[in-house]
Amino acid sequence: MYKGVSYKLWSILLVSPFFILFLVFWVVPLVFGVWISFHNWNISSGNLGFIGLDNYKAILSPDSLYHELFMKGLSNTLRFVVISVPPLVIISLVLALIIDNLPKKFKAVYRTIFFISYSISVTAVSAIFLWLFNSNGGYVNSVLQSINIIKEPINWLGEQPYAWIGILVATIWWTIGFNMMLFINALDEVDHSLYEAANLDGAGNFAKFFYITLPQIKNVAFFIIIMTVIASFNLYGQTKLITAGGPEQSTNTLIMNIQTSVFGMNQLGIGSTMAIMMGLVMMLITSVQYWISYRKKD
Repeated sequence: MYKGVSYKLWSILLVSPFFILFLVFWVVPLVFGVWISFHNWNISSGNLGFIGLDNYKAILSPDSLYHELFMKGLSNTLRFVVISVPPLVIISLVLALIIDNLPKKFKAVYRTIFFISYSISVTAVSAIFLWLFNSNGGYVNSVLQSINIIKEPINWLGEQPYAWIGILVATIWWTIGFNMMLFINALDEVDHSLYEAANLDGAGNFAKFFYITLPQIKNVAFFIIIMTVIASFNLYGQTKLITAGGPEQSTNTLIMNIQTSVFGMNQLGIGSTMAIMMGLVMMLITSVQYWISYRKKD
């Protein structure tokens, strides 16, 4: 009896720090943000009173300035999600497959090489790619001109679609290692006796990938897709530091416009409403992904 009580007490003590931090840094800010979205709240003046759904009407009404700010940021963010998620998932899977087939003594080295970029801050990454894609003497333009692919320098960060290409390349280089490590861990769990049986049946590499590897890692792959979608929705640092939202606000993301609403326009209530709506859009997209996944299982 005493041991049972002791185990329960230790379990509570071990779980309680996480539970407390979860409440303080997730539940409380979420509830407070929802509450603020129903109020006319300014940074300078504070809470000016309950206004119900007026903030939501303001960002959803076509004739509102906040509507344009919200929709422009949302459309730019969705565009980045569409162009970034497939390469972030596919390239990381390809790298994981390559490393998984390397001799064991080289695996740790190449895992570290590809993962190390993930540990670099967004400020450093942005500085690197600002130099690489600089239109005036940047490394990318210099290389392309030296091998006669282009004659005139490309304005990578000042024209579209080049600005999105620059942000996409920077994001892939920076974050690809995280997805790759998850795929490597999933590949390590695949039963190698299945490959041996496939070899005896004369199966090729593509057949083994589609009929053995992919079904065995599909749960991890689905998790990676969900996490990548969420991460791409939270695009901020790269566009803020590399393109500053340009050209002509074409890379202004929703988070950047939320920041503009709160700190530039002094509208904390509107900014909180935009954040809540962004969360609802993310929930809708991930719910559709879950539905598609479970439908395939059935």
